[in-house]
Amino acid sequence: MLDAQRVTMELIGELKGIVERVRSRSSDLADQIQRAATSVALNLAEGRGRTGPDRRRVFRIASAEAQEVKVALEVAAAWGYVDADAIATAVALADRIGAMTYRLAT
Repeated sequence: MLDAQRVTMELIGELKGIVERVRSRSSDLADQIQRAATSVALNLAEGRGRTGPDRRRVFRIASAEAQEVKVALEVAAAWGYVDADAIATAVALADRIGAMTYRLAT
């Protein structure tokens, strides 16, 4: 398993409670966070089976999805759906995954 996949699973575990809190205020935003995090994991798995430019493309998608998770969490905090302290670990993990997957794409 790629280290990025391991960290992504850690992020998903961290997101469980957060997504439920967000869902009580905005089901659309909660769904978006959940879909983006799932997409990171699935694109990483797919990328392991690809080569060349196609592999880099899939890892770029994973990187973009990780950044989407990060910003969606920040949006949830800005709207007051969750406390910034409550999402700090998840935001840091998403940022780390974004950087890891960006490096895989280059």
